[in-house]
Formats: sequence, structure tokens, C-alpha cells
Amino acid sequence: MAVKELTFILVVCSSIVCTSGVEFFTSTDKISQLFNEEDFLLKTFSLYIDAEEENIKLMKRLLLLLQLGSYLDPVDPEKIKDPVAAYKLLRRVRAEWINIVDYTQLSLYQLYQTVLTYAQIPQLEDLDGAASGLIRLQEIYKLYPHNITKEMALNADEAYHVGLVAYNEDKFQHAFLWFLYSLDRLTQYSVTTKQQLLRHLSLSSYQFGNLPMAIYFGQQLLNLDPTNDDIKVLLDLYRRLRFQRTSNPDILRLSNESSKYETLCRGEVDERTSKRQRALSCRYSTGGGNPRLMYSPVKEEVEWDEPRIIRYHDIISDREIEILKNISRPLLSRSLTTAGVSKYRTSQGVFLEEDNIVVARISQRIADITGLSKESAENLFVQNYGIGGRYEPHYDELDNENGRIATFLIYMSDVEIGGATVFPEVGVELKPKKGSAVFWYNLHKNGSVDLNTKHAGCPVLRGNKWVANKWIHVFGQEFRRPCSLSNWE
Repeated sequence: MAVKELTFILVVCSSIVCTSGVEFFTSTDKISQLFNEEDFLLKTFSLYIDAEEENIKLMKRLLLLLQLGSYLDPVDPEKIKDPVAAYKLLRRVRAEWINIVDYTQLSLYQLYQTVLTYAQIPQLEDLDGAASGLIRLQEIYKLYPHNITKEMALNADEAYHVGLVAYNEDKFQHAFLWFLYSLDRLTQYSVTTKQQLLRHLSLSSYQFGNLPMAIYFGQQLLNLDPTNDDIKVLLDLYRRLRFQRTSNPDILRLSNESSKYETLCRGEVDERTSKRQRALSCRYSTGGGNPRLMYSPVKEEVEWDEPRIIRYHDIISDREIEILKNISRPLLSRSLTTAGVSKYRTSQGVFLEEDNIVVARISQRIADITGLSKESAENLFVQNYGIGGRYEPHYDELDNENGRIATFLIYMSDVEIGGATVFPEVGVELKPKKGSAVFWYNLHKNGSVDLNTKHAGCPVLRGNKWVANKWIHVFGQEFRRPCSLSNWE
């Protein structure tokens, strides 16, 4: 039974699972699919073991039959010159060979190996990318290892890997803190050794500039392994350098220094900005008298006045959101920047054609609300963010003659913590709200880039962030948003 069931599953899977090299860490939705992948792996492995055990039983029975046949019908080597005896031996050996080949081919090993080759399994790049995402979350939100692992602790080996990624990225303070966290969680079952951790604690302390810590952990390692000549050399170097250093930065305490982008991501909005936002208004809008909005106006809220940033509430339904997600899921791939794949943008996305009625309807709704033409607009771009998913400060304008005049950003999910859209130049933070969208012009009326529209997608600390972008271009807007020759307009 196990043989038939496994054969059916493996044949089906080998014919449909043919996508290798899938990236996981840049999409939370892709990561969630690993639950099904893990269930499939464990189930098929169990069936494979059962099937091979059945095959082994069959082969053992065959061996007994072949041995019995040889015993009941022996051929004396001394009589091999007898042509009949030679014939009987030839026939029997050939029959034995055929039987053995047939029975050993019952094994599903090769087929199972083929399926494992094509299975969508996280690669080392995914683990490193996920660890890098955790470190970026720590940097933005000022988190220590015990903060970020409050609900889901890492074991010593896992923490050691995160520390190594931080060390390789030259983020030596975070590396040190992860190695220290790992040291505290070492058990007899850990693959990571105390010697490895002490060595990296000493090295990361030195690289960060804290020589007393480097000497302390180096000495700890030497006490543990007195024959370690490498650490003896390093300790001698550290002690000589210590007298030349006038300061040793505190490696145990994270710095409070932050960029405007990072402070906004943490929700630290200036009170003057908040006061100015509270004075702004909201209204029902018909998109300048659009017939399709006359009897169903949209809820319009001014989030900021200069540059003018508008939020539209309830402009997409939960059903439409689910349809967009379902269309996008099998098509998602790493989102690109103008320079290609970049660590500054960790998400997966896809441009959706308007041959789908829901996509077409949403695109038309955007045109109705904004009053802008779809003539040269890009297709709707759906994105899902991954571990620490973010898009660091950037301009949407592509710097060409048909540039992106405006951006319409739809929030397709709420985000528990993080994931805000921030404008560092003006100090504005916009939290994701499912079903709402924000809109702003990237260009002044004179065609120059509005430098205040520099914005970023903050890292997702907790939650699953889905958004959809519609970038509207200059061509086709001549009579909808007329140009201006003024330098200030």
C-alpha cells in the first residue's frame, strides 16, 4: 500500500514541482508556504521508508527462493564441461540476474531523489537573508537579542549563525551581542562550541573598538585552551594597542543615534508635525466631479499639505484584496531597484495585467479618484514583504522624459508592528491600514522632482505586509495636470 501511495505522490509531484531556486526570505507569504512543504517532506519520507521496507522484504524472499533453487538443482563445477550442465548454469544465472534487477528496480530511491532535487527548500542564501533581516530590525527599532526573541527564543546554534552574518556585514556590536546570547544558551547538544564563541566574542570586541572586552574573552579562551597559539598572538596585540587607545566604546549598550528615517519608523514623530497634521482636514471627494463617484464619493483625508499627501479610505474590498493576492502568489519574484536586486529593497512583487476584471476595475477606480489618465501608467504592482521587509529611502521618479508624475499606494493588509510609509524630509509617518491608499505627486507642475517626496517602507517587525502600487506617468496628463513655467510651482 505504501509503495502505491508513494509512487502516485512522487510521480505527480515530479511532474508539477519543477521550480528550483525560489527565494523565501523576501516574502512572508512564501515563508508561510513552508508549513505545507515541511508536511509534504515528512509525509513522503515516511512513505518512502515504508515502501523501501516492503521492497526489502520482497528481496529477502527472492533471495531465499534463488538460494533454494540453487540448492535443489546444483551444478557440479567438475561437470561444467558437460554442455547440458553448462546450459543449466547459464540459464539459472541469467534468470537470477533478471530477477535481481527487476526487484532492485522496485526501489523508489532515484524518483524520490529527483523530487527532493526540485523541492522548494530554503537555501543558505535564505538563512543568511533572514538573519540579515533580523539584524536590520534591531538597527531600526533598537532591539537587543532578548527583545527580538522574547516570544520565540533561538538556540545557541541559531544565534551563532545570526552573529556570524552580522560579523560578515561588519556590524560588530550586533555580532557581539548575538555571540553573547548564544554563549548563554549553550547546551551539551549544541553543535557550536564554547571555543568558537569566545573567539568570535574577542574578535568582534576588537573590531568594534572595545579592547578590554577583547582581552577578557581572549583570556577566557586561552584558559580553556592553553595550547591555542593564535589567541596568544591576538592577546599580545590587544594589550599593546590598549595603551594607545584613549576610549573604548560601550559594546553592551546600543547607540541612541538614529537617522530621521529610523526615528520615524519607530513612531517617534515630532510633536510639531503631529500638531500640524491634526489641523488638516478630511472630506468626501468625487474626484473633481467624476460621474462614477457622484453617488459613491470616496473618503479623502489630507495626511500632509506640502507635499500634498492624501489618504483614501475603503477604496478596495477584502474580496478584491484576496483576489489580487491569489493572482499574485504563484508569480511573485524578487522586487528590483534601478540597480537590480538590492539589500535595500527586500520584498517580492509582480506586475498584473489588466486582462483580469478585478485588476482592470481597480486601475479604473484609481484613475477616477485621482483624475489622471491611465494612458502611460504602469500595471498594478503587488508586493509582499519578507523578514524585516523594507524599501529604504528613495524617490519613485525614474528621471526620464515620461517620469512617474504620481504614486498611488494601496495597503492590502494591516501590519501589527512596523511597516509604515515614512517621508523623512518632512517628518511624516503613514501607518498601513487595510483597504486604504495614499496618493502623492512626485513631480512639481514645472516637471522637477519634489525632493520632499523622498520616502521609505519601514521594516516589518511583526505581521504580513501586502501593498499594491500604481505609478502614473507624465504622458497623457497634459490637460489633467497642466504644466507650469514657474520655478516654485
